[in-house]
Amino acid sequence: MTTSRAGRLSVRFLALGYLALLLLVPIGIVLYRTFEPGIGAVWSSITTPAAVHAFWLTIEITAIAVPLNTAFGIVAALVLVRSRVRGKRVLEALIDLPFAISPVVIGLSLILLYGRQGWLGPTLSDAGIQVIFSLPGMVLATIFVCLPFVVREVVPVLREIGDEQEQAAATLGATRWQTFWRITLPAVRWGVAYGVVLSTARAIGEFGAVSVVSGKIAGETITLPLLVENRFSNFDLAGAYAASALLAVIALATLLAMTVLQRKGDAR
Repeated sequence: MTTSRAGRLSVRFLALGYLALLLLVPIGIVLYRTFEPGIGAVWSSITTPAAVHAFWLTIEITAIAVPLNTAFGIVAALVLVRSRVRGKRVLEALIDLPFAISPVVIGLSLILLYGRQGWLGPTLSDAGIQVIFSLPGMVLATIFVCLPFVVREVVPVLREIGDEQEQAAATLGATRWQTFWRITLPAVRWGVAYGVVLSTARAIGEFGAVSVVSGKIAGETITLPLLVENRFSNFDLAGAYAASALLAVIALATLLAMTVLQRKGDAR
């Protein structure tokens, strides 16, 4: 019994030590380097016009991409679980595609499609629409990399709750829309919320795909992750640490939200 307990404690110690080495130590170093010059210097660094613009641009992209992915994720989950249409395996593979492809490849694909020399680029340019090196391209890149999260959180919940209540509602005369709003959506709301949190975290921290399609135009297409890279490349280490700390705070807030939602979902 004592040996078994010692083994469990050893496994926990190794797991926590591994996580601390990968996560806590780097974050701790970033926070230490950030506040080493003083809080005033940090505040000045994150309130510059470039930092403020990068922050609000990141929020704007997230505010557009996450709701669109949420709506798509719910519909796609219903198709995968509740429908009997052909091609569900193909749809599943397409949804998981962002997990398998590098974000840099995603950004390059968008350039080949929407760039000036791309398939749709000349047509869009003639219509006065610029996708690449502007907000639409960054939103498309973010939508693509965040695509699977809501779907993958809602699908297991739909399979677990079954469709008995939905069939009962249909028997009582409820329309599909009424059944969705009053039965299905309330039943999967914690899965949706969890997927939204994951999508938000990924959207805020996305670098690779956005970096390719943004063009890194100062004051126009630089998000918070790009600002960190830009400042580090220009040897502004204090500014890079400050922007990194801001991203770390957002990540910790996201982790807290995930924990709270998971507990509420387990309680339900």
